[in-house]
Amino acid sequence: MTDAPTRAGFAALIGEPNAGKSTLLNAMVGAKVSIVTHKVQTTRARIRGVAMEGRSQIVFVDTPGLFRPRRRLDRAMVAAAWGGAADADVIVLMVEAHRGVTEGVEAILDGLDERAGDTPVWLAINKIDRVKSEVLLGLTADLNARRPFAQTFMISAEKGHGVPALKAALAEAMPEGPYLYPEDQIADLPTRMIAAEITREKLTLRLHQELPYQLTVETEGWEERKDGSVRIDQLIYVQRDGHKGIVLGNKGETVKAVGKAAREELEGFLDRRVHLFLQVKVRPNWLDEAERFDAMGLDFKDGA
Repeated sequence: MTDAPTRAGFAALIGEPNAGKSTLLNAMVGAKVSIVTHKVQTTRARIRGVAMEGRSQIVFVDTPGLFRPRRRLDRAMVAAAWGGAADADVIVLMVEAHRGVTEGVEAILDGLDERAGDTPVWLAINKIDRVKSEVLLGLTADLNARRPFAQTFMISAEKGHGVPALKAALAEAMPEGPYLYPEDQIADLPTRMIAAEITREKLTLRLHQELPYQLTVETEGWEERKDGSVRIDQLIYVQRDGHKGIVLGNKGETVKAVGKAAREELEGFLDRRVHLFLQVKVRPNWLDEAERFDAMGLDFKDGA
């Protein structure tokens, strides 16, 4: 008896900022490969997480949340989101159950009409634990009346409800073919970029208002040491001197706390000791530099 054929393909997760895409990606992959915070627009690049389900390999594209772009960075993020959807074998639209059909969801539905083509679009209503069943059923009927989704799932990405069923269905939907990545690989991001994203998450959680979207983190140095540990040097770019003071904090307390939290998570992720060194630099025009966009996995030209 021959083994079942292997399958491999791409599933794009799209939706408004904070719809739970990163949480779902991490749940599917079984490890943290995408930033999860309470703040919106934290995912900047199309982060590919790789999940195995039976003899299927699902490559999840966690796209930046779709919103109305104002700046070059915003425009590049929205372009990356639609680009991730265009490359997929299945598109999964995530909608928050308690927010329902917002203006943003309506805009995404219009965008899908223009851009999805023949790609199957599935609906995943997330955070179902926040509403009553009659509200959930009404929202499902409303959305499917607006667009006939190929499949509809009701999930709680945070609590895991409905996630195994969605994952199994996606595994079946992947086209037959060889695996695209080694079976033990969980992301196609370079480890240096994942390390920078972990530090940026800690900064985002620690800081408030607009500052998190006016800074970026880059891994400048990566030194493997003889004792098995690794030294990681990272630069935190901010736009103004005042921002540098906020990141550093009183007597450097903020950046020290961020570094400690990032180092502890990196040690768990890399399964070894980490020596993390953070430096804050003022770079007024970093949002207009192509190199910074490249480091974030975004196309500078898309922001024009």
